[in-house]
Amino acid sequence: MLISKKPRPMARSRRHKLRWLVLAVFTVLFMVIVANDSWWQAVLGFLFPAQDQVLHPRAPLWVFVVEHLRIVSVSSALSIALGLPLGILITRKIGRSLQPMATHLTSLAQTFPPVAVLALAVPAFGFGFKPTVFALFLYGLFPIVASTAVALNGIPATVIDSASGVGMTPLQRLWLVELPLGAPVILGGIRISVMINIGTAMIGAVIGAGGLGSPVIAGLVRFNPAFILEGTLPAAFLAILASGIISTLELSLTPRPEPAVSG
Repeated sequence: MLISKKPRPMARSRRHKLRWLVLAVFTVLFMVIVANDSWWQAVLGFLFPAQDQVLHPRAPLWVFVVEHLRIVSVSSALSIALGLPLGILITRKIGRSLQPMATHLTSLAQTFPPVAVLALAVPAFGFGFKPTVFALFLYGLFPIVASTAVALNGIPATVIDSASGVGMTPLQRLWLVELPLGAPVILGGIRISVMINIGTAMIGAVIGAGGLGSPVIAGLVRFNPAFILEGTLPAAFLAILASGIISTLELSLTPRPEPAVSG
């Protein structure tokens, strides 16, 4: 009997720990970099010597980063809080007939330009944080609903039948079988949703929400490329870090392959 070579569980666990360690190091490095305005002053001053100001005067860079994280975290949490239950509901017998309508409505929310959604939200929520969160919440909803529906619909019927056969209730089957098996695909949708929110949150500065869009908008108004880099570089690092963290979580939750036996 021959057993083909597959990644050993211990080696797989070590790789996951190494990925988390690398992500932790990059996170700390990012926090140190955004907390030192003098470093940004020196680098941006060197790159753009003709500019009188190379850092946005409203606040230190770390304040913009915290504002941006606040907008993204609240809007993403709302998208997950509604999108995940909605995705589950439309895969159940009671809500399966709603699946086409839910999919069309959530996808329709992404067809509107972000600025248009902000303009429509301002009369209802005023300026600042609330309309920005509302717009990002709508934008982040579709990937979560779609990935949850795909993940749960993709579980083989034999697995569902086996779980029912051992006496699991529908709720136990969902919690102990379907969600764990579908977790990697669901997390993939959440990762896309968070990436959308990190990028789109930049436009919130137009209506006074703050965040990393503030120096970018100021740079566009004043023709100051240093301001634009001050906002875009941390936003790009944030997106890379968030993608890395959620991707590593996806890999950690992916079922381990069983060794193939032949001979």
